[in-house]
Amino acid sequence: MNERTLSSRRRFLSRVLGATGVLLLAGCERLSQSEWFPKVLAAGERISEAAQTLVTGRKAMAQEFAEVDTAEPDSEAYEALAAKGFADYKLEVAGLVASPRSFSLAELRALESRTQITRHDCVEGWSAIGKWKGAKLKAVLDAVKAKPEARYVVFYCADPMANDGTDLYYESIDMDDALHPQTILAYELNGEVLPIKNGAPVRLRVERQLGYKHAKYVMKIELVESFAHIAGGNGGYWEDQGYQWYAGI
Repeated sequence: MNERTLSSRRRFLSRVLGATGVLLLAGCERLSQSEWFPKVLAAGERISEAAQTLVTGRKAMAQEFAEVDTAEPDSEAYEALAAKGFADYKLEVAGLVASPRSFSLAELRALESRTQITRHDCVEGWSAIGKWKGAKLKAVLDAVKAKPEARYVVFYCADPMANDGTDLYYESIDMDDALHPQTILAYELNGEVLPIKNGAPVRLRVERQLGYKHAKYVMKIELVESFAHIAGGNGGYWEDQGYQWYAGI
């Protein structure tokens, strides 16, 4: 069974589970109106709080970061591009394509674009709604003539994963998501040029998946048949740390 079939089945199961969830929520609403169920929930909350206090203590500090962690990627090449307003930026598209090439920002802007207001859902639990505009990824793939054996699209970013800069942060999606009309390479946010903190000059928006799939600072795209030759071989930086490759919502 190929990955595309598995991906389709996952989406089908997600829809079934979603429908089941609606029915369960209806049942939960009735339970919440009973006398005994809220007491059960309250007891569970007290147990959870006690366990957390036992493990971490009420005075435990949240993790803090250095200022550099809030800034752009730690890359001299990226800093040089940003200093010139990304005038020299080139998006390389290679791999299983008939016509590999690079795209400037102007060339990306000249491709068929899409503007959409969507919600970004982070795996950490927060969400935010934004208005994104960018080139349709399908338009990019059409321009380079993706080969039939290409099964995945891999995005390499400006962020180095190792201190020596040998490997770049990367993420991937399958061809179903790559060709979806809402999958774009965004260069604008809320009517303005995409800010550095949000992934300038270009970031992936793959709206049917969780936030960690939305690669920022995209520098190169590669079409591949498998992940065997790429970093940890699991299709993405976070996937190499144990996250699931398919993060559909």
